[in-house]
Amino acid sequence: MKKLINDPTQVVPESLAGFVAAHSDLVRLNTEPDLVYVTRADNVKPGKVALISGGGSGHEPLHTGYVGKGMLDAAVPGPVFTAPTPDHILGATQAVNAEAGVVYIVKNYTGDLLNFETAAELAQASDIPVQTVVVNDDVAVEDSLYTAGRRGVAGTVIVEKIAGAAAEAGAGLAEVAAIAHEVVDNVRSMGVALSSCTVPHVGIPTFELPHDQVEIGIGIHGEPGRHRIPMTTADEIAGYLLNPIIADLGLVGGEGVVVLVNGMGGTPLSELYIVYGRVRKRMEELGIEVKRSLVGNYTTALDMQGCSITVLRTNQHMLDLWDAPVHTPALNWGNT
Repeated sequence: MKKLINDPTQVVPESLAGFVAAHSDLVRLNTEPDLVYVTRADNVKPGKVALISGGGSGHEPLHTGYVGKGMLDAAVPGPVFTAPTPDHILGATQAVNAEAGVVYIVKNYTGDLLNFETAAELAQASDIPVQTVVVNDDVAVEDSLYTAGRRGVAGTVIVEKIAGAAAEAGAGLAEVAAIAHEVVDNVRSMGVALSSCTVPHVGIPTFELPHDQVEIGIGIHGEPGRHRIPMTTADEIAGYLLNPIIADLGLVGGEGVVVLVNGMGGTPLSELYIVYGRVRKRMEELGIEVKRSLVGNYTTALDMQGCSITVLRTNQHMLDLWDAPVHTPALNWGNT
């Protein structure tokens, strides 16, 4: 294992310290008393619905990179590929509660669901209303070692952006949760791995993948996908990922979409653009208009080589919220 680390057991705290030092104008790190979470540097304005997400580390910039204006008010990072505990989530909830309630955006993994559910119960017991939105956008697998139902993957970024814009605009608790649910209902993803990832404190690859094969439908923790195929062209791989998404959403000509081609952490941007080029061409062939797009590392799996494709069936309201200003370490556009 070759990684730019010091102590394998200290990767998360050292990475968080560096992250906050690099973006001190946007975020703050809380570590006292023994509660770790990241909040916006500016205070949440009174009466604003607060948005919180979180999960195991190793997927950066998810979730801490999306804390800031127009997106999350707090993110709670756990150890690598391990859910944060309820006390950390509750601490973040109390820190950003602005008397308008809190929306939790949770990826569909068993540990995340259980710990956010416990935190929500504790928050509500102290008169903080909480609504939870579960993201389950991965079309590759119905059930896995980590979930009951579909996994939450890169579509989480789109949910956080659109719901965050609604909260920033002053929408109430029920309205913010409703738009988040609407996005979940209309977003799908699928990924491919060209190599395994290596968890720092383990020190060996999570799984074995022959050099001449790729895993179609891989999860962001290295969970198995649908099948392995011989290594082939970027265009063919893009088809293996995109076609199930289009079928699952039931997309037809005349509709509009937002497309995210996401890197898993170890793939050059040049290769991601090749994949995006094929996705865009296929959409044009089907008469589906790509209204907005993102290409880059937005939901990673440590150092895994590979990518995922995410498609959101969109409408004008979603597009307006997507275009609304956002100012976070990882997403930044519009008037801030």
